Amino acid sequence: MANEKPEFWEAAFGEKQEMWGFEPAKSAVLTKDFFVQESIKNILIPGIGYGRNAQIFRDNGIDVTGIEISKTAIDMARKHYGTDMVIHHGSVTDMPFDQNQYDGIFCYALIHLLDSSERQKLIRDCYNQLADNGYMVFTMISKEAHTYKQGKFISQDRYEIFDGVNMFFYDRDSIKSEFNNFGLFEITEISENQPFFLIKCKREMAKI
Repeated sequence: MANEKPEFWEAAFGEKQEMWGFEPAKSAVLTKDFFVQESIKNILIPGIGYGRNAQIFRDNGIDVTGIEISKTAIDMARKHYGTDMVIHHGSVTDMPFDQNQYDGIFCYALIHLLDSSERQKLIRDCYNQLADNGYMVFTMISKEAHTYKQGKFISQDRYEIFDGVNMFFYDRDSIKSEFNNFGLFEITEISENQPFFLIKCKREMAKI
């Protein structure tokens, strides 16, 4: 998980090591199943954190590259999962970090931490790094969450939930508005620690 406040995440990771445990999120398990079904060989995970959602893909023969803003989280990933996984140190808003084309992209609980222009750039940057017939899967918080409209109002459907963390809450209309031009084909409601959406997009093979 990452946003534009690296000092917040450094403090969070430093204060509570392995703050989300080691079990992968439900969304990661479902995405792993989907990627295995589609014979995905390599993926990019923007906001990889300390790797808890990455290892399940690696365990199933999928090569993982990550992006993470927190150096502390990267060090933790190295500690727990080894040093052979490429993790670019930086903000997802500075993508791309390489020129690789990936069969899949998995972005978990990150996009809703960005403002409108940052979200648009992240979606476009991820799509541009997909290989032909590649898939990208995003999860984002829903307006059904109890934190919706809590905290300080920032802009439409966006609130400062606690100090330093602004969150945009999605519904199906906002998902379609942001993703329809990027191969959106499935929206699923899923319960993680809060109500989420899991969405899938596909980059169709370029026509010659």
